[in-house]
Amino acid sequence: MHNIFLIARREYLERVRTKGFMIATILIPLLMGGGIAASILIAKHTKSSSHIVIVSQDLALATDVQNQLDDDTDHNMQLNVIAPPTVNTRTTLLRELKAKDIDGYLWITPATVQGQKPSIEYKQGSSADLATRNTVRDALGKVFTRERLMQQGMSSSDVKTLMAPIDMSSSNEQQDDTGANFAGAYVLFFLMYMVIMLYGMNVARSIIEEKTSRVFEVMLATVKPGEMMAGKVIGVGSVGLTQVSLWMLAAVILTATPLMAHLLGGGTHISISLEQVCFFIVYFLLGYLLYSAMAAALGAMTNSEQELQQLNMFLVMPLAACMISLPLVLNAPQNIWSRVLSLVPFFSPLLMYMRISVSPVPWYEIAASIVLMSLAIYAVLWVASRIYRVGILMYGKKPNLPEILRWLKYS
Repeated sequence: MHNIFLIARREYLERVRTKGFMIATILIPLLMGGGIAASILIAKHTKSSSHIVIVSQDLALATDVQNQLDDDTDHNMQLNVIAPPTVNTRTTLLRELKAKDIDGYLWITPATVQGQKPSIEYKQGSSADLATRNTVRDALGKVFTRERLMQQGMSSSDVKTLMAPIDMSSSNEQQDDTGANFAGAYVLFFLMYMVIMLYGMNVARSIIEEKTSRVFEVMLATVKPGEMMAGKVIGVGSVGLTQVSLWMLAAVILTATPLMAHLLGGGTHISISLEQVCFFIVYFLLGYLLYSAMAAALGAMTNSEQELQQLNMFLVMPLAACMISLPLVLNAPQNIWSRVLSLVPFFSPLLMYMRISVSPVPWYEIAASIVLMSLAIYAVLWVASRIYRVGILMYGKKPNLPEILRWLKYS
């Protein structure tokens, strides 16, 4: 244990004292905070400002659509009505659309038979302007629904009451601020993803550096290979935990400042509960141990950064699978596939943590994920330690699979 502590202490101090650690610790929270604030500001202030012309033989229908679009507070569109159109109206609109004098036109042909839907033609200059298209489509849906209800005999006041927006208050028995806690869970998810990947690879790079400098040959005279690997994993992991702790502290301080509250708006903030922090630490440590053991084995098998890049897919692919599965877990955390994927040891650090953050998870599933991860860590460490103790002294060509299997049989 004394040798493990010394190696871990050396790895920790070497990395904490570097300028790269200082720069990343300060710069990444600023970039993340700036990115979050910028995205929220853009979302709040970016509204459709298209110039749309509404054309119809029915002036009342065209005016109703215009009023419905005016009532929509999520845009700043300029709206004009042409009713009824002339023979040259379409040609004129196409010319103006081509000259970019207008951004689009909506041509509504009333139904000839009562009860049928009118014919709708919407033409816009940019096919990528999905926001305006969706706004126009929603407005048309409301107008035609209102007209159909009035044709069925309902009064305009009853229709207005029926179609009025419903105010829905969201509450949770455990925590009232669901949106803020979800935002906090999302931030911690990406922190865990980034730190596990970066510091897992740092373990492999550290081994390659020392193999290149032949420091191992001196150290192995007094330290066992297993102790050396354990010290590296613990030391580099402590650096990652230190950096994450500083980032979390910076996030709490940043979101509590009046400036950030003003930028985000009164109703938007990020909240991180004590439960989220505790589960984050547990799953971060388990995930880091699992992936860093794999990284140590990869570092022992390779002799250069180039060779390591060819094998890092074994670390990146499970993490990438977590990112691909994230929408499924968020939309249906109690779905059978979400539950199964969150119990897979290589996915559990990220997916089970996210399930816990967004939805109540039975205690036995949490316990099962921790037990399965612990067994997987033991198995990976067992394999990695045998690859490590032979591979660190191997130089030259990269070993093939039969050679690695022979290393596992060595006592």
